[in-house]
Amino acid sequence: MQKIAVIMGSDSDLPIAEKAVAVLKEFEVPCTVRVMSAHRTPDEAAAFAKAARADGIGAIIAIAGKAAHLAGAIAANTTLPVIAVPAGGSTLGGLDALLSSVEMPPGIPVATVGISNGANAALLAVEMLAIADRDAEARLSAYRKGLSDKVRAKDAEISSRF
Repeated sequence: MQKIAVIMGSDSDLPIAEKAVAVLKEFEVPCTVRVMSAHRTPDEAAAFAKAARADGIGAIIAIAGKAAHLAGAIAANTTLPVIAVPAGGSTLGGLDALLSSVEMPPGIPVATVGISNGANAALLAVEMLAIADRDAEARLSAYRKGLSDKVRAKDAEISSRF
């Protein structure tokens, strides 16, 4: 199975990365976790992106706040799918990072999930792997069934009260 890379612009993004890694572990998807900055270590970030496919990575989750250029810098250097997670720690509550993540130039797409939503980024990465991996698809189907079962149980509990 291919790995998912979880990279963050700074260690202050670690709580978001940990949520992504927890989901990847739940789905038995191997991952690598790194700290790289689009601005402070641009050469390392570019080298990582360029080598990612050869290193067995199938998708890259890039977590960054404020200017949030990490996902775009990574996407510019790879043809692998890149998922941006705008971090919400700024004075603007992550809106600045969200807008920086979704406003990519034509030809360099980056998928973007909600502010600080590392778990959804990991789920999207697993969905990408599941296109060609039947085991990942089976785990996703079971996960979705579990979500449905929880909602049905809550519905039954609440509707029985009224």
